[in-house]
Amino acid sequence: MTAKIRLGMVGGGIGSFIGPMHHLGAHLSGAFELVAGAFSGDLERSRAAGAQYGVAPDRCYAGHDEMIAAERDRADGIEVLAIATPNHLHFPAAMAALDAGLHVMSDKPATATLAEAEALQAAVAASTSVYALTFTYSGFPIIREARARVAAGMIGKVRKVAISFSQGWLAAPLEQAGNPRAAWRMDPARSGVGGCISDIGTHAFHLAEYVTGDTVSEIMADVTTHVPGRALDDDANILMHFAGGASGVLASSQVAVGERLGFTLQVFGEKGALHWAAETPETLRFVGADGGVSLLSPMSPGLLVREPLPPGFGGSILAGFAVQYRDFAKAIRGERGLIGDVLPGIEAGVRTMRFVETAVSASAARAGWTPLA
Repeated sequence: MTAKIRLGMVGGGIGSFIGPMHHLGAHLSGAFELVAGAFSGDLERSRAAGAQYGVAPDRCYAGHDEMIAAERDRADGIEVLAIATPNHLHFPAAMAALDAGLHVMSDKPATATLAEAEALQAAVAASTSVYALTFTYSGFPIIREARARVAAGMIGKVRKVAISFSQGWLAAPLEQAGNPRAAWRMDPARSGVGGCISDIGTHAFHLAEYVTGDTVSEIMADVTTHVPGRALDDDANILMHFAGGASGVLASSQVAVGERLGFTLQVFGEKGALHWAAETPETLRFVGADGGVSLLSPMSPGLLVREPLPPGFGGSILAGFAVQYRDFAKAIRGERGLIGDVLPGIEAGVRTMRFVETAVSASAARAGWTPLA
């Protein structure tokens, strides 16, 4: 039996949503074991979180530097660092891990700023460690099927992409009422220059490029703050031109009252189309060249991509994490061609941070069409 890869986590403390997703996704992949963590900057809170994860108290730490130093001296020390913190801690944690020879699985975005992302890209290039990002929706089996169908030419040359990610949970100023999840997302010191556009707009931007296999060459951005007193954006609307000639529209909002996970993707080609929605995450509506409509699921016959998962997991967010951690393990064990292809790497991190900073600055300047160099 292949030994499990020893995983340490920074962030993901009590009350975290994303920390348990990393833990469960890594567990479901069958390839990792969470053995240590710096779950909080307070040691007792870190140990309390560790108890929930099943991590021994003596392997719970109050910071990533402390954890990396202590685990380096153990024969059974961590081999991978999972980063599940607010954005401003992604860069220092990733750099410390790479410097220690650890592999890194980071939650998105890669960093809080484009400059940090570019510095991290250079560090990854100089390292022998594997670095990956959990843009989780690109791990959904049916999303990978959509990508394969576009690549196979089954809808013809892509003409139009429409992608929207709407939530309503920040329609009120929760950050001003002490909500910790809202507070860091709307704090420039911890989130970076983007609020909504960084939190969920990056998911939409990455998925648009991932499924089409094309890159956005220029954008026209309207990035807005609707809630009075809010420091960062809570709504963004972006027109896009793709390098391959397609047009696109991206909308992201966290003030869309009543929306919890309003994530939809439509890709229209010369002879067919693809439609996906997070409300029915295991279903891909495929319109063929003859006009016929097929409703595809991860268990449908004739798929181009098969991602083995337990029944019922194909459309959950845990499926995305499990698939990406499984790919990550394969890359660690030497399989080539995964990072930067099916599994997002640092290049996707740089792309999305360039998108965020370009959109925010271009919108503020009312710059019109702006290259996404």
